[in-house]
Amino acid sequence: MTTTGSPSPLVEQAHRIAESAGQRAEKAEAARTPDPDVIDALVAAGAARHFVPLSLGGSGGTFTQLKQAAVTIGAHCPATAWCTVVAALMTRAAHHLPPAGQEQLWADGPDTLVAGGVTPNGTATALEGGWSLSGSWPAVSFAERAQWILLSATPRGTDGGGQRICLVPAAHVRVDRTWDAVGMQATGSHTVAVRQVFVPDTMTFPAALLTGLDTAPAGPDGRTVPLPAVNTFLFCLPMLGAAHGALRHWRQLTGARLHRHPRAYDPVLAHYGDVFARSSSEIDAAELLLDRIARHTDTAPALTRTDVARNQRDCAFVAELLLRAVDRLMQASGTSGHSAASALQRLWRDIHTAGSHATLQFGPAAARYTQAELTHAH
Repeated sequence: MTTTGSPSPLVEQAHRIAESAGQRAEKAEAARTPDPDVIDALVAAGAARHFVPLSLGGSGGTFTQLKQAAVTIGAHCPATAWCTVVAALMTRAAHHLPPAGQEQLWADGPDTLVAGGVTPNGTATALEGGWSLSGSWPAVSFAERAQWILLSATPRGTDGGGQRICLVPAAHVRVDRTWDAVGMQATGSHTVAVRQVFVPDTMTFPAALLTGLDTAPAGPDGRTVPLPAVNTFLFCLPMLGAAHGALRHWRQLTGARLHRHPRAYDPVLAHYGDVFARSSSEIDAAELLLDRIARHTDTAPALTRTDVARNQRDCAFVAELLLRAVDRLMQASGTSGHSAASALQRLWRDIHTAGSHATLQFGPAAARYTQAELTHAH
């Protein structure tokens, strides 16, 4: 596994990608799909290969490195940062394929872009040597740019258990352009549909290997890190980047007011000082929590049930902190911040769309954490 101190092309090129994505964001939003040149730059920098094992030519990257890159990119374009973390997450998931499936997926090298829909919205019918897959999966990010799609399905004839993850070539799916959210427009999270597509056994695996703490095998770095331990963490990274970007743009809009001192006590200065101090403190606190998750996830031999629940609790709390910080900045930005041409309002829209994800709601996360702690204690 790459150590956190080793050079990462994705981290090193993040600033360049971020600036390009920010410049192309308006066009990508209008198209409701990621800019192709930005996606090509992400892949070239190693976003797709980040979690591919070293033995297959990948980077063997860390969560800490991915955080650095995604936050840098997210400060300019949260939608591109979202595509970055989802691409890495889907690649990590694909490592659970049988060896023959991994060899087929990465036959042309480790820079294969994988998208995915891991909610079991499809059905899989068992056939000799594989499965017949049908279904429709909404909100599959960068669906129009991926080469392969991971799709979760329920085997036909079961009571909903035993879900399987199927890997399908992008050429075998239909993309319905349904993505119409007010934020994260440039993720291109459209609906993917398939009908009676044959998926060989070598390109499928039980969903329990991906999501179950007790059933998950070692990942590409040799450690057990189930999806629920890291998906909320990764979803928070574009939000943290958006918050950093929002703070920077807000300072540009209001900096002149913050530097005027016409009298000993200026209520305008006091107001903007309170906005700046509170929001920047919340963003810093959120980043400290995410840094702790990244360090622990990168170094722990295995994550416990309590670790997973605490990660989910912390990430839901981080989402609340970041939303509150950016809302305060937006409210104090004046009409300039609400202009259609303002990057601040785009960052504000994006962070709210990301924060609405079901996995980032604090109530369910708090309940899971409480149950894990109390059960462990007794």
